[in-house]
Amino acid sequence: MTTENLPEARPLSELAGASSGSEWLARYQDSLMGVFGTPQRVLVRGQGCYVWDADGKQYLDLLGGIAVNALGHAHPFVTSVISSQLSTLGHVSNFFTSPTQVALAEKLLQVTGAPSGSKVFFANSGTEANEAAFKLARRNRGTPEKPRTKVVALEGAFHGRTMGALALTAKKAYREPFEPLPGGVVHVAFGDLDALAAAVDETTQAVFLEPIQGEAGVIPLPAGYLAAARKITHDAGALLIVDEVQTGMGRTGTWLAIEGSGIVPDAVSLAKGLGGGFPIGALVTFGADNSARLAAGQHGTTFGGNPVATAAALATVHAIETQGVLANVRSVGERLRSALAALPEVAQVRGRGLLIGIDLVGPGGDGTAVAAGANLAGAVVNAALEAGFIINAPGPRTIRLAPPLILTAEQADTFIAALPGLVATAAGQLAAAEKETT
Repeated sequence: MTTENLPEARPLSELAGASSGSEWLARYQDSLMGVFGTPQRVLVRGQGCYVWDADGKQYLDLLGGIAVNALGHAHPFVTSVISSQLSTLGHVSNFFTSPTQVALAEKLLQVTGAPSGSKVFFANSGTEANEAAFKLARRNRGTPEKPRTKVVALEGAFHGRTMGALALTAKKAYREPFEPLPGGVVHVAFGDLDALAAAVDETTQAVFLEPIQGEAGVIPLPAGYLAAARKITHDAGALLIVDEVQTGMGRTGTWLAIEGSGIVPDAVSLAKGLGGGFPIGALVTFGADNSARLAAGQHGTTFGGNPVATAAALATVHAIETQGVLANVRSVGERLRSALAALPEVAQVRGRGLLIGIDLVGPGGDGTAVAAGANLAGAVVNAALEAGFIINAPGPRTIRLAPPLILTAEQADTFIAALPGLVATAAGQLAAAEKETT
């Protein structure tokens, strides 16, 4: 086949039949499964920290595809690398390798500080990286006389929605429709070292934890917890597996959120920001013993580590390294957290870098202005969308920010200035709705 008679390149939305946002949403309802509910908007274009919907409205993206778009939208270097790689070599299967796959693995071992003998397994997503980690944990089998069968995770944990990762995830609403899940997983109270120590024994294969629980509302582990968890697992012969799917690759201002904790885990899972918007996940096994737990044929994936995905990730890591991105995350993140914490509508601010959880109260700090059971955060998300900001509500009183790591101070300031008005608008709408039902 030649390219001589191919049609001229046109925007994909035009080829699919350009229409308004409402028309696209109607078509969505007719053609896609409803697992995500109704989409809030139909987005058609992005540039930097901004996106535009099908009706031409502009939004400041403070969610970044849920911590995925590390360098914003349409980053010119990442886009050029992906285009160049795709025009050269797109997919080869895992019977072969490629220079980008090898180079990315080497780079991840470097930036994560993994010791000699460490290795990388590439997947397509965070949940796939955690599935690989779960299988790694199962290989810590103990002996026939003293078998290991138990995996420990924390209450509030979110490790994914496929069956193995879902067994590690704590939320009942996610788990119960699909039980029975893979067995042997127990959840202990978040941040409670006594509960962790009591659960981890000679039957334990591994402990899974997130340094900051994003889906639970951006809740960091208490100071000293990681070091204590490392000692507890080491003494019991259990693995310590750290889920950095959301916190890794610069999100907290360092390559990994566990930097500075003094621990060396047995494995770390990565995804989200790793590819700068292109789907890729990774499991980094620390040390030769852990790297040897999964042998040839014991795990695999068709698309994991393909040349385009690994090229996208290499470009993303290179840009973070060379364009002052980590320093920007630290400075803009601190600016956001300190300014937001000073607002009367904010009860508490949590997080690190540009992963931020904000607990809200009513307008002007009046907690009584909003009914106790009302979903204030959800109403604020809707008000923010109308005002041109994309944010997220992991809880009824909590909003989450996970913007591109290139967010500027000026862009952050626009949201800081807008938030009191957004809370007032949301509270007013909730009060009006309550009046109508009484």
